[in-house]
Amino acid sequence: MKTNYKKIYTGESFVAQQIVSQLHGMGIEAILKDEAESARLAGFASSMLGQVDVYVHKEEVEKANAVVQTT
Repeated sequence: MKTNYKKIYTGESFVAQQIVSQLHGMGIEAILKDEAESARLAGFASSMLGQVDVYVHKEEVEKANAVVQTT
């Protein structure tokens, strides 16, 4: 599947929320993907509790990576 979004962070939910907040403050739209929460809502269990992914549009990866490195 072809996508225009790239993963810039995988890790703790708390840190991911901070990153997303900073990105939104810069005008960069970020997507937070929580596999454990998605599995829970679908009625399944997940072994990746607390681990989430942050995605941004591929044209904003460079600016977004600067935020990840300082967080």
